[in-house]
Amino acid sequence: MEFLVHRLYLALIALLLFGVTGVVTPARAVEAISVPPNVNAIDLTHSVERYVNHGASLQVSTAPGADGIVRRIEVTSRDGSNTDWIVFALSNPSDEQIDRLLISPFYRLVGSGIAWPDLGRSRVASLSPSQGIVPERMPSPEADVFRITLDPGAVITFVAELRTPNVPQLYLWQPEAYKDSVNAYTLYKGIVLGISGLLALFLTIIVVIKGTIMFPATAALAWVVLGYLCIDFSFWNRVFGIGAGGEQVYRAGGEVLLAASLIVFLYGYLNLNRWHIHYSHVAIAALVLLLGLFGIAIADPAIAAGIARLSLGVIGLLGFGVVLVLAFQGYDRAIMLIPTWVLLLTWLFGAALAVSGSLSNNLVQPALDGGMVLIVLLIDFTVMQHAFAGGALVQGAIGDVERRALALTGSGDMIWDWDVDRDRIHTAGELEALLALKPGTLEGPAREWLDVIHPQDRDRFRATLDAIIDQRRGRISQIFRLRSEDGHFRWFLLRARPLLGADGEVVRCVGTLHDVTEQKTFEERLLHDSVIDNLTGLPNRQIFVDRFDAAMVRYRVEGTGRPTAIVLDIDGFKQVNDNQGISVGDSILLTMARRLARQLKAQDSLCRLAGDQFGIVLLSEQQPDRIAGFGEALRRTLRAPLTFGEHEIYLTGSIGLAIGDEANTTVEEVVCDAEIAMYQAKMLGGDRLEAYRATLKTVTGGRVVLENDLKSAIGNGELRILYQPIVRLNDRTIAGFEALVRWQHPKQGWLGPHEFIPLAEESGIINELGLYVLERAARQLAYWQQQSQENYRLFTSVNVSSRQLLRHDLINDVKAVMVRTALTPGTLKLEVTESLVMENPEFSAKVLERLRSFGAGLSLDDFGTGYSSLSYLQRFPFDTIKVDQSFVRNDHRNHNGAARPVILRSIVTLAHDLGMDVVAEGAETESDALELLQMGCEYAQGFLYGQPMPAEDTGKMLANQLTRMQG
Repeated sequence: MEFLVHRLYLALIALLLFGVTGVVTPARAVEAISVPPNVNAIDLTHSVERYVNHGASLQVSTAPGADGIVRRIEVTSRDGSNTDWIVFALSNPSDEQIDRLLISPFYRLVGSGIAWPDLGRSRVASLSPSQGIVPERMPSPEADVFRITLDPGAVITFVAELRTPNVPQLYLWQPEAYKDSVNAYTLYKGIVLGISGLLALFLTIIVVIKGTIMFPATAALAWVVLGYLCIDFSFWNRVFGIGAGGEQVYRAGGEVLLAASLIVFLYGYLNLNRWHIHYSHVAIAALVLLLGLFGIAIADPAIAAGIARLSLGVIGLLGFGVVLVLAFQGYDRAIMLIPTWVLLLTWLFGAALAVSGSLSNNLVQPALDGGMVLIVLLIDFTVMQHAFAGGALVQGAIGDVERRALALTGSGDMIWDWDVDRDRIHTAGELEALLALKPGTLEGPAREWLDVIHPQDRDRFRATLDAIIDQRRGRISQIFRLRSEDGHFRWFLLRARPLLGADGEVVRCVGTLHDVTEQKTFEERLLHDSVIDNLTGLPNRQIFVDRFDAAMVRYRVEGTGRPTAIVLDIDGFKQVNDNQGISVGDSILLTMARRLARQLKAQDSLCRLAGDQFGIVLLSEQQPDRIAGFGEALRRTLRAPLTFGEHEIYLTGSIGLAIGDEANTTVEEVVCDAEIAMYQAKMLGGDRLEAYRATLKTVTGGRVVLENDLKSAIGNGELRILYQPIVRLNDRTIAGFEALVRWQHPKQGWLGPHEFIPLAEESGIINELGLYVLERAARQLAYWQQQSQENYRLFTSVNVSSRQLLRHDLINDVKAVMVRTALTPGTLKLEVTESLVMENPEFSAKVLERLRSFGAGLSLDDFGTGYSSLSYLQRFPFDTIKVDQSFVRNDHRNHNGAARPVILRSIVTLAHDLGMDVVAEGAETESDALELLQMGCEYAQGFLYGQPMPAEDTGKMLANQLTRMQG
């Protein structure tokens, strides 16, 4: 009866306290958990009562003791703040005192969560018993550990003040059993860390041996896994003394690095940059986002870790898709990576089950740690399998013989092996496949090769082999032709050397065969273009002189077949060419060439000397009257009208002839005499035939004098270089100049380029004149660029003539000028016309490419008036297109009409699509400039911005512009 009264009294007191203060919350009595002496561990995680955010103090009823009495205890928070609590009770049913360890781990992967994971910290702030000795906190870097003592028959209720809302795991361990468990787990940790460290170290050594991207990427993944395991095993806590709270940042950083290193490995191992540039873009973007999580990890580790865990899953799935795609394409690396990636996906699935709480076994976390090491080990095996199967590692350890074999394979050359003793030649099967021959056709004695070798090469081939055997030294380097099945011949270069036996005799001759058909074709094309006019297909001036020289030699030896040199020039051709366009001019030249060719007989020769000049070596007529009649026939042929559409063009010719004579000392004199006669016919109004006579030298002496004066002017530096501004349309600032040459003749006054440039081209002085202009323009440009940093991109354009471009010395001249002046690359622009490059496109492309490599800019002048062939335009390395003024002027002088703006806009768009700038010539009004700017044209040149002026005036313009910009 007294017992019941006592219980009611206590209940009443509790009710009064709660009703009055509202602070202390009563709790029901807990059931005691029996602790048998022979049980090593008891899981208390789900056997405790939880009080979340309960208040600054907690009042609970204890579990009934041995006497059946339920008591009340009250526990207050250490810092007096609102906190979380757990309550549990333990009983000792035995008659012996029991010591146990209460264990609450700081971090547990199982149930930690995905999106906002629990990264661990100290869980229990204090532990208060209902009676007996206060539990002692034991030092531990991995868990909250309290030593609990239970007297025989005692029932004790424990109230734990928590630092976190939840306790992922709570165990009651027998001290010795816990010690054994810790020791066993420590041994497991050491084994796993040791294996992981060895793998990382081994892969690092491989990187040192051969640092291809595949091995550094794999080594990085191995080191990241090792670092993550050190965090998970609390290794860094022991080394650096990191607290349980600080470990969250390291754990979040480790998971971020794990996701990043997986991307790096996938990118490096599969060499994704070779497949598509988008792979590189995606990989870089993902790395930047992941590495940006380090900043988030410092502020909130849980968010960073959550994103990293989600990223691992996405990387695993997307990576598996990439591996499968590349594997279906037959990529060996992707195929070998499939088993490893399947294991990785399995590990990610198990990790997802663990962190979500679906898989809660105590062995899950150690198993996942070991699984990471297993994945790295399998990746290591995969990488090494690739390496030893012919990958990067093998390349780093091959011998000299193997290296030579690999070099031979890479060069694409074919093996040629002649066994001298057996007289058998062995070649690779690709030679027979290249020639479409039956397999084994070229496998046999050397004499059988003579059947497929070109007849002109057989003797050289046989003599070369005999010489090697007789002399027992030397090397074979010979080009010969082999016949294919269809009868065509291909060129091959044989390089071989003899191998001597023990007796000093040649036993083998081993070397390579290289197909040089394209090279020989190109050389023949260059040779052809160097002597044949590309437009008309006629021989050039050099062939004309050679043929006339041969005819003169035969005439002097045999006394028969005296040759006559005829030079004719088309009157008014330049005007037609300027007004109608270069394409019409080319058609006229082709028509005239066909007409003249029809007048010749088999022994005569027709050549194109230059521009609209043709030369004829006449042998079919010997009598003066017959020669004069032939010349008249040529004149009438040239007078016949040419029909173009609905229009007819009438042209005439000025013809001069000179008959070869034994008194003439050189062939050049005869040709020069014919040219003098032609110029006399032109001076008399054209459409005439003039024969050379001695008195003509005095009449045409003025031309010779002018030529000599020009040579003196170049040597004495008397020619003036004027500069016409080229302006940027967007801000109207000076971007550069075009260098134009003028000559102030001491007797004839100022001469324009049209008055002496043709003379320079015909006489061969154009090369010296071009170099004269180039050097002075380059020096002036260098001076402008040195005067102010604002002008370092200022450019100057210099025109190049046909004789300069087709001369090999132009490359050396430009290179020397660029070296001497140290100009900014691309600012010295060489202007070349369309018709010029199309005279010999193959050779021009090679020359322009070399000029571009020296730092010279290239501008295509008068675009739209010539060939304008898009197929050739994209082959030439031009950086600027200069639009002819006929497409720019919008006035009555422009005959293009309504089509002009359409054509101009198309040219600008085409240039921009090809990566070129556009300079428009002939801008004379503001409306012209505005129209060009609206079309996207970058530069304009014309009288609107200034006429050609001396360098002193251009310097003042640049100084004024700089002052305005700085002001």
